[in-house]
Amino acid sequence: MNKKIWIAALLVTVMAVAAGCGSKPTAAPNQTQGAGTENNVTEVEGETITEPVTAEPEENTTPTESTEEGSSEEATTTTPPSETSTEKPATSESNEKKTITVFYTDEEELELHKASAEISYASDDAKYKAAFESLQQSKDAKLVPLWSKEIELKSVQFKDGALTLDIHMPDTARLGAGGESYALDALKQTFFQFDEVKSLDLLVDGQQTESLMGHVDLEHPMTRSE
Repeated sequence: MNKKIWIAALLVTVMAVAAGCGSKPTAAPNQTQGAGTENNVTEVEGETITEPVTAEPEENTTPTESTEEGSSEEATTTTPPSETSTEKPATSESNEKKTITVFYTDEEELELHKASAEISYASDDAKYKAAFESLQQSKDAKLVPLWSKEIELKSVQFKDGALTLDIHMPDTARLGAGGESYALDALKQTFFQFDEVKSLDLLVDGQQTESLMGHVDLEHPMTRSE
């Protein structure tokens, strides 16, 4: 009986000691701590002291990228100045000049009169055309052209000494018998002064006609008289 009592008393003592050890307060972590703040808990007999610890800010290990604004140069298109052509158009100065003899009549159509005229040309065809145009105009009021300006020289052909002139003659440019004869003589003497011209054929609108103005026979071709 005494042994049971003693065991019961021992159990009570052990339970009392165990109860005393389990009654020590434990500090719960502060749930309201701010972000980045840690609390150190120090236990003192019967008290719990909480020391706030402030965490050092994390260093930004990412280097700051500095963006430099590149000075953008505006692309400018420079248009080169237009080149001015230095080539000059062909003028009469680049042509050959020649003084020739041309033939006119007087106001009464009594005879032929010769005069000088200067022509400018770049080819043989142009030379013959210029000679014909000289027969159509006169600088002297007393010398009358037998070939009117109304007469059109349509074409000029020269080959192997043979010169062919094709003209268009309106009715208003026609002369009488004496004027027609002088006109043909003036034409022959003007063109036969060119040594290379051996014969002269005069066409009217591309056709060989029997007479130029209806009074005098027209030869096809007219030849140089020796």
